[in-house]
Amino acid sequence: MIQVENLYKSFGDLEVLKEVDLEIEDGETIAIIGRSGSGKSVLMKHLVGLLKPDQGRVLVDDVDIGEIPYEELREIRQQFGVLFQGGALFDSMTSFENIAFPLEYFTTMSDDAIRDRVHECLDLVRLSDVGPKKPSELSGGMRKRVALARAIALEPRYMLYDEPTSGLDPETSNTIDELISQLSEELSVTSVVVTHDMHSVFSIADRAAFLHNCHLHWVGPVNDIHGQPDETLDRFVKANEYHVGDPLRATATQRGQP
Repeated sequence: MIQVENLYKSFGDLEVLKEVDLEIEDGETIAIIGRSGSGKSVLMKHLVGLLKPDQGRVLVDDVDIGEIPYEELREIRQQFGVLFQGGALFDSMTSFENIAFPLEYFTTMSDDAIRDRVHECLDLVRLSDVGPKKPSELSGGMRKRVALARAIALEPRYMLYDEPTSGLDPETSNTIDELISQLSEELSVTSVVVTHDMHSVFSIADRAAFLHNCHLHWVGPVNDIHGQPDETLDRFVKANEYHVGDPLRATATQRGQP
């Protein structure tokens, strides 16, 4: 479980997060939603210790990750896989080498075991034949999937996704959503998805947490979003349903609907 307690974060005079409390249950997929600049990615970076709170704390399995030595934090981070918005692949490496990198750096696995694990991860993201190719030879969606294969290489307990469908066409976005759901189920991971793509939210998430004006404005099951008498949440959801990719993509396939 990940627990965020009374989290405050500012950058100079700019307040980003205030009084944020959030519990992320083991095995769930939760979407962090909100307007650009609302602090979604800042909150995500706190979950893995890339940022420290000005006040409050973040606990991962009851460990306050802001109060432990770097060596212990490094071990906890190995329980996390992160899919960055741009993929963050190494351009000079092949897809195979990108996925092998964390295995070579963080484990004592043999070359044969690393090779087998890389191929297993490529199979999981449905790209079994791209190992020899460099990122420049791949489409945007394929690069995201290779980055996802790298993120799961160490068999994480937690997966963090930063705008996983950003910049992708609707069909490719659907593929990424399907993979997130598939991996969540097959690998039994806890997933946190930072996004403004409401189709993704309805497709993959169990709950949503809406950030607004530095605060956690609303948290609840995604199936309850449209039934809320909350004008702020309603305006955000409707605006993003009609401005992310294909407008029909968002409204026609809400979770639980055909």
